[in-house]
Amino acid sequence: MGDHLSHTQKNIIQTNEKQKFLPKLRYELKKNRMVYIMLIPVILFYIIFHYVPMYGVIIAWKEYMPHLGIFNSPWVGWINFEAFFGSYYFQRLFRNTFALNILDLIFGFPAPIILALLLNEVNDGLFKRTVQTVSYLPHFISNIVIAGMLVDFLSYDGLINIILSAFGVEKTSWLLKAGSFRTIYVASDIWKTIGWGSIVYLASLSNIDLELYNAAIVDGANRFQRALHITIPGILPTVVIMLILRLGNMSSIGPEKIILIYNPLTFETSDVISTFVYRRGILQQDYSFSTAVGLFNSVVNIIFLVAANTMSRRVTETSLW
Repeated sequence: MGDHLSHTQKNIIQTNEKQKFLPKLRYELKKNRMVYIMLIPVILFYIIFHYVPMYGVIIAWKEYMPHLGIFNSPWVGWINFEAFFGSYYFQRLFRNTFALNILDLIFGFPAPIILALLLNEVNDGLFKRTVQTVSYLPHFISNIVIAGMLVDFLSYDGLINIILSAFGVEKTSWLLKAGSFRTIYVASDIWKTIGWGSIVYLASLSNIDLELYNAAIVDGANRFQRALHITIPGILPTVVIMLILRLGNMSSIGPEKIILIYNPLTFETSDVISTFVYRRGILQQDYSFSTAVGLFNSVVNIIFLVAANTMSRRVTETSLW
C-alpha cells in the first residue's frame, strides 16, 4: 500500500511539474519569439548541410560506384580502413598532421593571448587602434592571395632572399625545401590569425573589474604583478575553453593553403591527412577510401575533444559541458 501511495505521489509531482513547465515554455517562446525566429535559419542550415549528409559516411564501408548510388553500392566491410592503416602513407600523414598542429599549439595558440595582454597595457588609444587594425587585416586576405605572396616572397629571386643575401646568406628556393615547410606554414598562419584571434581575449579582458586594478595599485603592485595576479586569472576560463576547442582539431588541418604551396619535393613534411583525402577522393575519385580516412580523422578529433574537456573539468573546473 505504501509503495502504491509513493508511486501515486510521484505521478502527482511529475504532473504538477509538467503543468508548471508548459506555461513557462509558452511564456518564454512568446517573450523571445523574434530571437527564436532568427534562430530558425541557423537550425535549418545545420540540419540540411551538416546532419542530413551524414548518411553518406556509409560509403566508407562500401565500394562506392556513382552509377549505383550510395545504397546500391556493394558492401566491402573494413577493407578501406585496413588499406589506410597498412599503407605507406599512414605514418607520414599522421606525423606531419600532428607536427604542424603541435607547432601551431606551441607558437600559434599563445600568440593572440600575448597580443591581447600587450594591447591591454597600452594607454595611447590611437596607437592601440592602429595596431589592432593592422593585425586584423590579414584575416580578411584569402588563402589564395597569401599563397601567392609566399610564392613570390620565398622564391629564389624573392624579397626574403634579397634581404638575406644582403647579410651574406646564400639564396635558396625555400618552398622547395622540405625542412622549411613547417616553419613557413606556422609563421604565415600566425601572421594571418593573431589579430583576429585576439578579439576574444580583448573582450574577456574588458569584463575584468577595474576596481581590482585600483586596489592592486594602492597595494603597490607593478604592471607585471597586476598582469600576473589579476589579468591572466581573469581571462583564464576563456583561454581554457579556446584550448579545449583547439585540441579538438589536433588531427585536422585545412588543406587549402597547403595545396597551394606544397609540391612533391616537400611531401615528406607537408603532406597531411586532409591533402591526402583531397588527392584520393577528388583527383583519383576513390570516394570510399577517402571517406574512410576522413571518418577516422573525425573520430580522432572527437577523442581529443572529449579527453581535453574531461581533463579540464577535473583540473580547472572549466569545460564545454
